[in-house]
Amino acid sequence: MASPPTKTDESNAAKIARGLVAGVIAGAVASFAMDRFQAAASPLLPSGGSNSEPATEKAANVITTGITGYAIPDADKPLAGQAVHYAVGIALGAAYGIAAEFRPSVTLGFGTAFGLGTATILDEAAVPATGLGSPPWEAGIASNLYSYASHLVFGGVSEIVRQQVAGTLTPQQVG
Repeated sequence: MASPPTKTDESNAAKIARGLVAGVIAGAVASFAMDRFQAAASPLLPSGGSNSEPATEKAANVITTGITGYAIPDADKPLAGQAVHYAVGIALGAAYGIAAEFRPSVTLGFGTAFGLGTATILDEAAVPATGLGSPPWEAGIASNLYSYASHLVFGGVSEIVRQQVAGTLTPQQVG
């Protein structure tokens, strides 16, 4: 008589599907949590006299202009920026969820390594490299700490949600 399947008997396709679903949900929830954290924390930051558009709004405008040839109206930029924020968060969550299925070490520090990595790669490197924001040495310490704190929230919430969803989607052994 064959023994019931164990977690190690799962196909790679099943792991990818579980990681994708868990990661997409985690990325969406973590993006919301990060957004709420930023809404609460941003009034505490020194203004610095900058009224610069957020990088997400700039990115939305670049994408839209490239596709349609028209810039986003100023009144619509905050919503377009939020769409970019959630799209990036969901994509990162999907990648994280799949990676966690195959390399649990990516969840190091209960998602904090993921959060620190996203802050470093996105806010500190990609955003300045693409001209969507200032390099870290020009942004100021408060802005850099705000970025890292926001992404720690993103990483931690991603891991909490990913674990819960993946656990729900994991086949249970019948004993």
